[in-house]
Amino acid sequence: MTPIRHLILILGDQLSTGISSLADADPAQDVVLMCEVMAEATYVRHHKQKIAFIFSAMRHFAEELREKGFRLRYTRLDDGDNAGSFGAEVLRAVADVAPQTIVVTEPGEWRVLDDMKHWQAELRCPVEIRPDNRFLCSHATFRQWAAGRRDFTMEFFYREMRRRTGLLMEGDAPIGGRWNFDSENRNPARPDLFRPQRKRFPPDAISREVIALVAERFDGHIGRLNRFGFAVTRAQAEEVQDAFIADYLPHFGETQDAMLAADPFLNHALLSFYINIGFLDPLAVCRAAEREYLEGRAPIAAVEGFIRQIIGWREYVRGVYWLKMPGYVESNFFGNTRGLPGFYWTGETDMRCLATVIGETIEHAYAHHIQRLMVTGNFALLAGVDPYAVHEWYLEVYADAYEWVEAPNVIGMSQFADGGLLGSKPYAASGNYISKMSDYCETCRYDVRKKIGEDACSFNALYWDFLDRNGEALSGNRRLAQPYATWRRMSDQKRQEYRASAQGFLKRLDAGERV
Repeated sequence: MTPIRHLILILGDQLSTGISSLADADPAQDVVLMCEVMAEATYVRHHKQKIAFIFSAMRHFAEELREKGFRLRYTRLDDGDNAGSFGAEVLRAVADVAPQTIVVTEPGEWRVLDDMKHWQAELRCPVEIRPDNRFLCSHATFRQWAAGRRDFTMEFFYREMRRRTGLLMEGDAPIGGRWNFDSENRNPARPDLFRPQRKRFPPDAISREVIALVAERFDGHIGRLNRFGFAVTRAQAEEVQDAFIADYLPHFGETQDAMLAADPFLNHALLSFYINIGFLDPLAVCRAAEREYLEGRAPIAAVEGFIRQIIGWREYVRGVYWLKMPGYVESNFFGNTRGLPGFYWTGETDMRCLATVIGETIEHAYAHHIQRLMVTGNFALLAGVDPYAVHEWYLEVYADAYEWVEAPNVIGMSQFADGGLLGSKPYAASGNYISKMSDYCETCRYDVRKKIGEDACSFNALYWDFLDRNGEALSGNRRLAQPYATWRRMSDQKRQEYRASAQGFLKRLDAGERV
């Protein structure tokens, strides 16, 4: 028999034939290893749909590789000899096929990379860990950009990425004369009966088998499986991309920050699942969006806002993650220790905004970025929840969440737990912001216009209480000068009423009462 040259390990979020580990793959000499392992499915209690999506996408990708002639070693979760972890499955494969080298593209999570670095000594087989070529900014390039900076302002990084890619550029200048059109993307939304229906894919035989497995093995995890409709192949993901470009991109910007109770998706792309798992190439997606502007089918504000999310924010948070791990997820600038309220797993709360967003999360394994930042994240920040608990929840419940992208978004942006490294101010807001950008408050039992008392929107008193108790930590933040000036102008009695109202609410929350 021909000796095996490479044992190529493909992880569940590396489902791309262009991945670096497959760059020089030869079906005649190499074996591809893919494995569904309990260690990865349970290191946090992932949403049922997230597990089903990844396992089904893996199984479909394995079929794609087989059709290309690759020899595939695929371990299913319920295989009797499944060893339970990446390292143990690689060890078992090495014993069976005796490869000359193990090849893998670097993983997206620090803990997995840390484990891989020990494999060569433990397995007594050379291990080649290749850079992830799906990203546009290497670790070294980001370190060079970050060197000497006290804080990492994303806008300046984004401009460098625009210059490097040439997206929406005329020479060295941005098309339209501005780098950022975000000020035009903050309109509230209205119900739209003519908004096209989202493309969903009824589960095929492979997905149905996976769904049954997940229902059996992960019954205690958050989420429902009855509305599973993810794209699970590259071709289906490309259909989702084409539908977004044609139907939603022209209006993407104007309602980017809006929230409607009856329309969880609005004009959002819903492409992060497929970019992060490897089905879609991020630069190709951006070039397709750019084409819509250049050919007059979508406005600059929509296209620039969308491209910024991918080549700006996505690349930026990955850079921060790898620069600051492993200690980054333990950051706790405010010293918050409160546990995450139980309604984050059930949606059972009288606060309509939280009930709606958490309910949609349970139903779809998705909520858009403003729902994550300004509803669930904002409440956790105001209530003083331990940021690590918030981090774990976001990692569990969203199908597009991998630690490299989720941790900076939660630890840095949402919870300000890194003390301002990533964000210039905490994203703390009263009920007025939610009322302005959504229709949630219209049917809430709490009155967003009331500032204190049991019938008042809890975000109002919690907002001032947050500023008050963190006044020393935030005293030097220039972006908070105006709200602190407002707080100081209040009478002692008014300030005490806010404190008492907030503490009364938090006492009920801690007691497990329905709030």
